Amino acid sequence: MSAVSAASGPRPYEALLAKGEDRKQRILAAAENLLARNGWRNTSLAQIAREAGVSAAGLLHHFESKEALLHAVLDARDFDDDTHADRGGDLIANIGRVAERFDRAPELVGTFTVLLVENIQPDAPLHDRLVARQQAAVAIVADAIRRGQSSGRYRPDLDPAAKAVEILAFVNGMETAWLLDPSIPLAAVFKGYTESLARDFAPAPARAVEERNSI
Repeated sequence: MSAVSAASGPRPYEALLAKGEDRKQRILAAAENLLARNGWRNTSLAQIAREAGVSAAGLLHHFESKEALLHAVLDARDFDDDTHADRGGDLIANIGRVAERFDRAPELVGTFTVLLVENIQPDAPLHDRLVARQQAAVAIVADAIRRGQSSGRYRPDLDPAAKAVEILAFVNGMETAWLLDPSIPLAAVFKGYTESLARDFAPAPARAVEERNSI
């Protein structure tokens, strides 16, 4: 066999890695589906393995425990957030784009909401991480508001931390409401909310102009 044909031939180790990654993604997808439907307390690793079409040993090869798998599911949600959010961009535009997640990754919406509710108690496995995640999210949104205030785009009398909590409460509440009733017109609701934020955040002269124009 020539060097060229050897180089272009199959590479068993790379094929094995690809196969392992495919199996890992199938396990994560199965976990997201079952967790959103049954919650983590009523979902076993054996159920997830069956749903993913792998053995129990195959699942444990990638995720050594149920808690490790739960963290991996949250990692997937965080990766989606980081990929589609422009941290240094316009805050209100970013909030409007959150509605796209419901079409792009509905399984992440369902899984995250269920895990959030199930881990409110301090002894729950994801409680500390979710508290830290909430606090980090508040800080990110509050910093974006402060940048807007520093640039003169947002009114200076806003309390950035309080507004950040309000915005995140709206997003989390919309995810819960959508799970209850998927017929909710998400695009219209998010459009209305971001428009109200733009009016509320506008400095006084801009708000006066908007109010006159609306009469």
